[in-house]
Amino acid sequence: MSLNKIWKLKPASPDASQLARRTGITPLQAQLLINRGITESIVAQSFLSPRLSQMADPMLMKGMDSAVKTILAAMETRDKITIYGDYDADGLTATAVLVHFFSDLGIPVTSYVPNRLEEGYGLNREAVEQIGRNGTGLIITVDCGISGAREIDLAKDLGLKVVVTDHHQMSGELRLNCPVINPHQPDCPFPFKDLAGVGLAFFLAVAIRAALRGQGWFKGRAEPDLREYLDLVALGTVADRVPLLGQNRMLVKGGMRCMTDSRWPGINAMMDVASVKSSEISSDDLAFRLAPRLNAPGRLGDSDVGLQILTVTEGQEAKELAQQVNIANGRRQRLEQSILDRIEEIIRSERQIHDRRTLLLWGENWHQGVLGIVASRLVERYHRPSLVVGVKDGVATGSGRSIDGFNLYKALSRLTPLFQKFGGHAHAAGFRLDEGNLEILRDELEGLAQKEMISGDLVPTIDVDADLLLKDIDREMIHQITALSPFGQDNPEPVFRARSLHVSGSRVVGERHLKLRLRQGETILEAIAFGFGLRHPLNGKRVDIIFTPGLNKWQGSEKIQLKIVDLKECSA
Repeated sequence: MSLNKIWKLKPASPDASQLARRTGITPLQAQLLINRGITESIVAQSFLSPRLSQMADPMLMKGMDSAVKTILAAMETRDKITIYGDYDADGLTATAVLVHFFSDLGIPVTSYVPNRLEEGYGLNREAVEQIGRNGTGLIITVDCGISGAREIDLAKDLGLKVVVTDHHQMSGELRLNCPVINPHQPDCPFPFKDLAGVGLAFFLAVAIRAALRGQGWFKGRAEPDLREYLDLVALGTVADRVPLLGQNRMLVKGGMRCMTDSRWPGINAMMDVASVKSSEISSDDLAFRLAPRLNAPGRLGDSDVGLQILTVTEGQEAKELAQQVNIANGRRQRLEQSILDRIEEIIRSERQIHDRRTLLLWGENWHQGVLGIVASRLVERYHRPSLVVGVKDGVATGSGRSIDGFNLYKALSRLTPLFQKFGGHAHAAGFRLDEGNLEILRDELEGLAQKEMISGDLVPTIDVDADLLLKDIDREMIHQITALSPFGQDNPEPVFRARSLHVSGSRVVGERHLKLRLRQGETILEAIAFGFGLRHPLNGKRVDIIFTPGLNKWQGSEKIQLKIVDLKECSA
């Protein structure tokens, strides 16, 4: 299963210089923006300087007016409100936003997050009945609810009002007997469709506050400053991997500024245990340090801890909860690694796997909460659609991830008779089936992949923004590149190619990473290649590299360092 990556250099655009002149940016920034589909001056300026003043009107969203009226009516009668959220980072942050918002308003509010392992995703009958018994008058769903028609009807039968906020795509005709906020609804005029669940929760809070202002409700009352909630919005948005463009970019940029001095003790405590510096926070810190810790307790069957750390108000308790999420994350990593190690043993021992275009692997009692992460790791390593399944008492529960070129949900839909339950989208899916159907699923899925995929689909591609010479890389250029941050989905960190570099130094650091000293002409720069330790030694050789330039800060000093994405040896 060779993974020699294809480097695909994007062509230099003849329009870059014109865009640079019109907007006052550098030609390099103009080229990077064009590479990301941004060609208009006003869009480029908005992208480089996102501000909350660019926020779209929440009332443009279909269903917002009726949702706000329903919520205001519940507030007027002092009905208890329950926020029903999902158990992932997006759902937890969305729940926290509305819990904090109604608490700041002085409105009775509670929350409910289902257990990932016992209850699964979305509304369920037992939870709705429990919420009803607890005296709730209104349920507001966040990051879920769009597929809960039966449960919503049950809530209505129990005398509860329901408002649904959910950003997931809808299948078939929407028939929910309640106000629904989802920009994917037919005829929804809201201009941005890619908000995360926490983004929708934030827009709902903005709309409610505006309505209360219009009623004079804040005369004699403190008005919540919703800018203080933006760090929660940023964390959930980045964690959910929605496109970091448009409204999402505006929210995340504002949230990262907010996170330098967060109001929430739990956010500060998580940053401490994750060794995240508030003065230097990046979207990578949110995606790879904070979000995994927030998600970890829920993956292991205890979503309450993840919500508690976002809603706790006392510093010492926040520190204790941060230790809990950190311990849970360590356990999650060990579970994940043990399954990955076992899978690697299977791949090494079963040579026929190497000829397959899909991977489907299973084992007894593989922990359900980490299967999706393991599947993602396999896609990263082997660039094949990968499904990982845990078997217990004859029931197989699995999670899959896919690549461009193979719609996983569509493929599973063609194999519906094999499943007790399945759902998902093109790149990810979850499912449950009898253990006896696993081999059939493996063979049928492989058959579909053989028909629908070509060999080129199995070779990962790196899109390269431009060629660079080492002599042209300086601090000013790095600042120009950083201006495009926060990086993430649909706004990847820019990568460049440098060719025929002489390696004058090569050593392994941290057991598996490669530290290089590279020379091109008279210019010498240091580089780090994470996970490339096995390529050592490269002393005296020439290499082509794909990289991102950055600044390495250490003990008060700062110097340019290249972060290598890929490298290839070349002839001298």
